[in-house]
Amino acid sequence: MNVVDSCGWIEYFAGGPNAGRYAKALEETGSLVVPTICLYEVFGLLLRQRGRSDALEAVAAMREAQIASLTDTLAMEAATLAHAHKLPMADSIILATARAFDATLWTQDEHFTSIPGVHYFPARPGRP
Repeated sequence: MNVVDSCGWIEYFAGGPNAGRYAKALEETGSLVVPTICLYEVFGLLLRQRGRSDALEAVAAMREAQIASLTDTLAMEAATLAHAHKLPMADSIILATARAFDATLWTQDEHFTSIPGVHYFPARPGRP
């Protein structure tokens, strides 16, 4: 199973320099889990940058995978992970979701560099 951080979805949809690194995980929708916080982040960013049509198109692609809602149990695990790893809220929810599904988390977000179960690679120069 795989979970791709919001930055990976955005990189993929934008055709950024690291898009290819996410392609395999994103295109194997049968083993892909999407935390609802990723839907929020990706939709919100694309809505602001590209408009509603592109944002809806992206979310439609994301919905091809299994959507994981934020439950009370997942929220408490996310808070525990946020505390343990000094993670922001969204990142802790994404990590907790990956762990709940025994999935690998794919990201280029530096918050995750030393956390087990994370497939981290650095963003390329000039990209967030």
